[in-house]
Amino acid sequence: MSRTIGIDYGVTRTGIAITDELGITAQGLETITSNGNDKVILKRLAELFEQYDVDKIVIGNPINLNGSESERSKETEKFIHKLKSRFNDKQIIKIDERLTTVEAHRTMNFLGVKNRKKKEIVDTIAAVYILEGYIDRK
Repeated sequence: MSRTIGIDYGVTRTGIAITDELGITAQGLETITSNGNDKVILKRLAELFEQYDVDKIVIGNPINLNGSESERSKETEKFIHKLKSRFNDKQIIKIDERLTTVEAHRTMNFLGVKNRKKKEIVDTIAAVYILEGYIDRK
């Protein structure tokens, strides 16, 4: 069965989550450190798509709390265009990701994650919340 991947895109770090084979749950997979080079992200995604038989991409759209487009949202749109160009066989779904990073920090605080570790995993946790939001809406 095909899976769905969730992406919390960032210029420096991008969190990745994936559904189980039935599409019922989301698990954090990894954080890709790209330091502004989207080719690094696209290359790793190609490997993950092959490994996990991915047919859908859910990507968070970081709009402002008032619903207007943010600067990060514009950067995400550019990345989505690259995704569409490179992976035109995949369905790409953009969803509202407001407060997912805040929720990820809240979860890490609750779990007692050390501050230096938070930077490494916050994007992956945010990607899980993005993907769970999509699963819940289905």
